[in-house]
Amino acid sequence: MKSKPASARNGLLAGGNWIIDQVKLIDVYPRPEQLANIRSQAQGTGGAPYNVLVDLAKLGVAFPLFAAGLVGKDALGERILRDCRKFKIDARFLRATAEAPTSYTDVMTEPRGGRRTFFHNRGANSLWAGEDLDFDKVNARIFHLGYLLLLDALDASDRKFGTKAAALLCAAQEAGLKTSVDVVSEDGDRFAHIVAPSLKYVDYCILNEIEAGKTAGFRLRQPDGKLDTVALRHAAGALLQMGVRELVVIHFPEGGFARTRKGEDYWQSSLNLPPKYIAGMAGAGDAFCAGVLLGLHQGWDLKPCLETGVCVAAASLSEPTCTGGVKPLKPTLDLAKKYRFRPPLEPEMRAGKRAS
Repeated sequence: MKSKPASARNGLLAGGNWIIDQVKLIDVYPRPEQLANIRSQAQGTGGAPYNVLVDLAKLGVAFPLFAAGLVGKDALGERILRDCRKFKIDARFLRATAEAPTSYTDVMTEPRGGRRTFFHNRGANSLWAGEDLDFDKVNARIFHLGYLLLLDALDASDRKFGTKAAALLCAAQEAGLKTSVDVVSEDGDRFAHIVAPSLKYVDYCILNEIEAGKTAGFRLRQPDGKLDTVALRHAAGALLQMGVRELVVIHFPEGGFARTRKGEDYWQSSLNLPPKYIAGMAGAGDAFCAGVLLGLHQGWDLKPCLETGVCVAAASLSEPTCTGGVKPLKPTLDLAKKYRFRPPLEPEMRAGKRAS
């Protein structure tokens, strides 16, 4: 079948990890054999497709949203499917299986600063290889896949493409979709042989500074914790050299950075939020990603894409769950008027753009 060009398509298809987050606010993270108190708890969305699609729905986007993946035939899986119905997300490619439970994560969140620790059950996500996903039967413009390194079947090796994820992304591009990926942050050395093969079939690579550094082989923070903006630019360039077709976006607590295939750099600082505003950091990266993908889908310039990304991330920080704090687009963007952007990380950020 002849592929349909991305310009003739409409909507965002997101596939990968579907997770229920059990968010627990604790007074302190304990040392081994010590006790911590759970002050409150909440249940919310988790995983790249779940968070991004719900964020986009809550922002009020006019384009269609499509879900792909695997949940268990259990109460948590039914909650996910119910959320899809609630937010008008097309779930034709989100199946339920009796072979594994719905994935869940216990998220231990410390109120001061919102630092999180995760205890994860991979569940049904580990079985999903995207084999039932027919890109010719969905009219989406963008296919967002995440998280690489947390999808066992897709992280598996493939003789032709390197990994099964790379093969799936190639199929999406051949059908005429733009592709986007996200990666999970983990300690380990798997980035090079699992993430790298996919980059040749990725149009938009959206990672945080930890993931970008480990994939590209750069340390993006100095010993004192300060962001190394020179190394960050080099990492973005390396990711493009590894095959990313159009755009690399790296996000971090201080803001976001984008480099295009043409060598143009864009910087955007985050909002100057008071410490008491931050209820939890879970989902902030996916919220940033949702804001950027919204702009990319609509054909915006990169500066408003990044501004929207940091504003959606700021909204998500107001609640302990991943998507609980996200509001419609206008009040979300109005957060920039209320809290203002932080000072730029580099002089070039004052102009918003710098050619390499």
